Amino acid sequence: MNELQKKTAQAIVNIFESGRVHGDYGAVAVLKGDEGHLTYGRSQTTLGSGNLFVLVKSYCSRPDALYSEDLRPYLRDLAQCNIALDSDMHLRTLLREAGEDPVMRDEQDRFFDAHFFEPALRAASGRGVLTPLGQTVIYDSFIQGGFNRIVSLVGATIGDRDVDEKTWIARYVKAREEWLSRLKPPLPTTVYRPQAFFRLIERDQWELPLPLTVRGVVISTETLEDTMPVVRASAVDPCDPLPGKVLYLTTPYLRGPEVLKVQEALSTHGFANGGDGVYGPFTEALVKKFQESKGLAVDGMVGPATRAALGL
Repeated sequence: MNELQKKTAQAIVNIFESGRVHGDYGAVAVLKGDEGHLTYGRSQTTLGSGNLFVLVKSYCSRPDALYSEDLRPYLRDLAQCNIALDSDMHLRTLLREAGEDPVMRDEQDRFFDAHFFEPALRAASGRGVLTPLGQTVIYDSFIQGGFNRIVSLVGATIGDRDVDEKTWIARYVKAREEWLSRLKPPLPTTVYRPQAFFRLIERDQWELPLPLTVRGVVISTETLEDTMPVVRASAVDPCDPLPGKVLYLTTPYLRGPEVLKVQEALSTHGFANGGDGVYGPFTEALVKKFQESKGLAVDGMVGPATRAALGL
């Protein structure tokens, strides 16, 4: 996937999430029944997954962040995935205003690349999905959730008899549509995502040639430089397992069985430690080394992406 195809892939997902080719960096939403709870940003990261905390903490660590002092008091509740934040209008206002800050926009671009786009491409390549459209299908599942569950429903792998990449992706998209339609609201309303991919497949647009039209929004070299809004909303997979607590270096240090599990997983991956159940500077340093080895964002925080890479 070249750089233009990457921008096109991200534009497709941005349209699904916020109705804009470039996404809406200040978009804040809470959908009734959505297990993600408060969602925010260009591709709508969620409070419930722990990823909203990871994003806001990274933003607050930037010395040039305009709203760092305002948002920092919320970090504790964000880390604990406190759903009371769903109705905190002051936080919503701060997040919307922070979306206008170029530092937040830069941090969101980095965040969504490191935690979603790059892991999705690695997962796609590992399964033999090499076309830009096929990789975009996988990326969209990483954003919304449910990738591994849908793979299990396909019942075949690329390379099986009569199953090439295009056949497998078509089966995957069909399985995803059927699966979404069976979930609790508001997930069935998001079947527009696989349906949009079906249209691209029917038109044989595997290389993501421009211009493309997705949900009535045109993606072209011109609109990739524009930000005309079309308001949409989305939701995340409520059947994904509840995320573990986000672990990071604090004062006093975090300690307990969740920290010990991370330490044991680090040892399994070759990053030996004493396994004392304390998230101190040494554990943080090992987490950063592990993240670097896996091509993850090197922030020393054990959020959903790092947990998945550790096998937790």
